[in-house]
Amino acid sequence: MPTPAERTEESLQEPGCFVALTHSPLDIPSLMDRVRSPEAGAIVIFAGTTRDNFAGKPVIELQYSSYTPLALRTMMSIAQSILAKHSLKGIAMIHRLGPVPIGEESILIAVSSAHRQAAWRAGEEGLEECKARVEVWKREEFGGEEGGVWRANRDGILGQKEEPATGGGGGGGSSEQEVK
Repeated sequence: MPTPAERTEESLQEPGCFVALTHSPLDIPSLMDRVRSPEAGAIVIFAGTTRDNFAGKPVIELQYSSYTPLALRTMMSIAQSILAKHSLKGIAMIHRLGPVPIGEESILIAVSSAHRQAAWRAGEEGLEECKARVEVWKREEFGGEEGGVWRANRDGILGQKEEPATGGGGGGGSSEQEVK
């Protein structure tokens, strides 16, 4: 089985739509180039980054995991729907998997359209749909705590806290409520 470093990027592409999952750092200019069009008067880019705190706790890093084949199909479905709904010239979405250190991007969404209003609306809709529907999970690792918390990659969803291994079977976990 290939290691994360060997599985650099998996993607789907159709006219006007590009979606990908990667273990590599995200490249904003490259994604922007995927949606460029001489017919576009606006390109909007959203970059979601790992911040250094969450709910008053210091964040060490986030780690993302996915069921890649299904996640890519879901991302493409979202992209196609938004492309048609907002009459876009192009839409591209890429999500990083594996560890994402503080200050680095975990998701990029780029959209191009003839006018800025449609681009703004489409970019926000793309982000919200990705967070609500795409099969990506994140593990939050906090400073001063052992283990981490796995959550669906969306707001307000319960997470499962990982307990450190104690050598005594079991392992259980406790649920936490995400506050956003």
